[in-house]
Amino acid sequence: MEVKSILTGKRGVSLPFSDYCEPIIDGDLSFQDVFNHLIKLGRERNWKSIDIKGGKDLFGDTLASSNLYIHNLDLTQDEDQLFSQLRDSTRRNIQKADRENVEVEICTSDDAMKEFYRLNCITRKKHGIPPQPRFFFRKLQESIISKGFGFTALASYNKKVIAGAVFFHLGNKALFKYGASDNAFHHLRPNNLTLWEAIKWYSRNGYKTLSFGRTEEGFEGLRQFKTGWSVREETIKYYTYDLKKDTFVSGGPELSDRLHKIFQSMPLPLSRIIGTIFYKHAG
Repeated sequence: MEVKSILTGKRGVSLPFSDYCEPIIDGDLSFQDVFNHLIKLGRERNWKSIDIKGGKDLFGDTLASSNLYIHNLDLTQDEDQLFSQLRDSTRRNIQKADRENVEVEICTSDDAMKEFYRLNCITRKKHGIPPQPRFFFRKLQESIISKGFGFTALASYNKKVIAGAVFFHLGNKALFKYGASDNAFHHLRPNNLTLWEAIKWYSRNGYKTLSFGRTEEGFEGLRQFKTGWSVREETIKYYTYDLKKDTFVSGGPELSDRLHKIFQSMPLPLSRIIGTIFYKHAG
């Protein structure tokens, strides 16, 4: 897909806003021939770069722009087996949330997505990142959740929503796409119970795998949280081909520590405005 941006340039991206997307090549075609065609097309379209999220088996030793982790959980076991294989601390956190009377509901309503968006803004502020636009989540609700391809799981304490997660599914595969929570209730471990209830729902409804999405290098806390669920960890690579330099390049746009601190201290309404203006340029 072509992304046009005055900030990040005009680019070909496979695929925008995806965690990863392995190239699918017909057996009668050479990957190099396909990629050469992409380079030719990119020059005709005046792209700055070609960005591909996946394909390490095809690119071999080619320089990657970034390395990431993906985690997948096998859901074909029964609930007792799934629970017994969790890390001890993960099991304790689930049990603690249950003892504290945290309640989790599987939802498909517009109101549930609105509650998640509220929590998502709080979480993104904590990490010093502007939130995605409200419109983005409205379109997820309209195009995916309302069509039966996902749900929002919400955790409540004393009737107050304190954590949530958004899941997508298709065929027999499911994806844990977004998670958020109110840090004031972190001690109740609502994130653990939310994810566990979603795992049970998918297991009971015949799904085979649950992907935990991507984890970027340097986010060790998130990586540790995911590995506590007895998942299979794999490395994926992103590739950026610079059409002006005619070569693969490393690195990508990242927010500086200074910008993170600015966004952490910024009022939420202003942060939402910035996210609405700039999120579409990320791709």
